[in-house]
Amino acid sequence: MAHSTLPRWKQTFTACTAAQTTRLAETLRDGFSAGDTLLLDGPIGAGKSHFARSLIRAKLADVDLVEDIPSPTFTLVQTYQAGEMEIWHSDLYRLSMLDEVYELGLFDAFETALCLVEWPDRLGEARPENALTVRFSIAQNPDFRDITLSASDPKWDWLRDRLNKVNWRD
Repeated sequence: MAHSTLPRWKQTFTACTAAQTTRLAETLRDGFSAGDTLLLDGPIGAGKSHFARSLIRAKLADVDLVEDIPSPTFTLVQTYQAGEMEIWHSDLYRLSMLDEVYELGLFDAFETALCLVEWPDRLGEARPENALTVRFSIAQNPDFRDITLSASDPKWDWLRDRLNKVNWRD
């Protein structure tokens, strides 16, 4: 499970509004499936939770479901059922030991669910090597967000074409 440090590819976009971050999640949603892990990295307030909630809402809407999507900050994990697919949204910020991640059952979920992991640095060397990393950072204009997607596994190559189809206009 060691995370490769050299991505196969990397692409960065600047989102000027929260709506653009939502649109990114909605545009990519149908490509994500059970067994996929998205590592949502970045500082507090950079957009990780907004992206995760947008993606979860879109996946649920695809199966005609509407649910409240609370932050997993205090519960550590929130799960959702989108048809046959389970979605795990985890926030590892408050964890200090890898054993706590094992206790949550997250490593099993990496194999069977779509997993959205905030604060993936808490995984250390146990980061799934086939994960997609989505890095959020505050752009030079503090109202904007730079969003960098990178992957080492060829299973994510489909994203390069899809990313070029994101409508960035509000």
